[in-house]
Amino acid sequence: MKINNNPFSGLSKTEIITWLKEDDPEKLNELWQHANSMRREHVGDEVHLRGIIEISNFCCRKCAYCGISVLNHDLQRYRMDLEEIVACAGEIENYGFGTVVLQSGEDFFLTKEWIAELITKIKTITNLAVTLSFGERIGDELVAWKEAGADRYLLKIETGNPDLYRKIHPRQNSPWENRIDLIRFLAAAGYETGSGIMVGIPGQTFEDLADDLLLLQELNIDMLGIGPFIPHPGTKLGQEYRHLRNDKNQAPNSEIMVYKVNALIRILCPDINIPTTTALATINKTSGRELSLSRGANVIMPNMTPVNYRKLYEIYPGRICLEEFGEEAVEAIRGRIFSSGRKISTGQGPSPSYLYKLKENTNNKYIGRRL
Repeated sequence: MKINNNPFSGLSKTEIITWLKEDDPEKLNELWQHANSMRREHVGDEVHLRGIIEISNFCCRKCAYCGISVLNHDLQRYRMDLEEIVACAGEIENYGFGTVVLQSGEDFFLTKEWIAELITKIKTITNLAVTLSFGERIGDELVAWKEAGADRYLLKIETGNPDLYRKIHPRQNSPWENRIDLIRFLAAAGYETGSGIMVGIPGQTFEDLADDLLLLQELNIDMLGIGPFIPHPGTKLGQEYRHLRNDKNQAPNSEIMVYKVNALIRILCPDINIPTTTALATINKTSGRELSLSRGANVIMPNMTPVNYRKLYEIYPGRICLEEFGEEAVEAIRGRIFSSGRKISTGQGPSPSYLYKLKENTNNKYIGRRL
């Protein structure tokens, strides 16, 4: 029996699975309300805005689900130059955002020195926090970028099931265990560390999702992004998805399932930052962001990539960001936040979990083996 009959106190794997399978609207409303209450208590009513710049769609990976995989020979590739990216970062600050997110495929033509110079320039001309999302890079690079001024790093585990990970990542890719090692390395190097999973990967069960949530809690992540698997027709997994049979153990890639996972991770990790993802907004363009904000999320990450590049970063089809441009889009997002009864953060918005770690461990330099 739960303490004070609280159904959310110390959730076990069995209880998480029960919530993932729950379809009763009244019970789900109880879940939404509790997640929203936990969000308000631990991270407040502010919504943090992070502007994403997709700086390159080159990728050496052969991931079975991703539209910018090296196997996609029909895709026009691009790399933004340094001055373009710095100018975009300046625009992001002018819009009142507190963070720029630099994202790319796993592109090793973006060298350690070039990225360090980019970070230094952005930190020189803006007061933005800099988040990096460049995939699996070696320890020397990650340390150099932290020393150049990078604040955060995003590296999604995608799934906590090593067998399922191998299915969606061919042998040419590094093993699942390397991602876990890198996440721990990033935290030890002083980064505010982000990760996340996809919901509804073909072959993913409710048990897998429950294990994912408990693993993310164990890793003590500071930011978690949860989005639905959206099949890309030009990928192996996208083609398999079309023939997927209705398996009662298959976790659906539905909007409601993403809300459940978001709410449960807020309850399990109350003091982290949780974005409402672009993928979720893509499957519900009308109210996906607002509903996510009312069910545990506290971050929105608008895409600020220049229009001529944006359509070429097609990790999945139909992305909502292709329809959102400039000041008008930013004002629309602000309106959505205010209509949800929330307010917009005016700072960089680090998570309380990360601030607590800084307070507890002032010597957060990585001392140990280099990856």
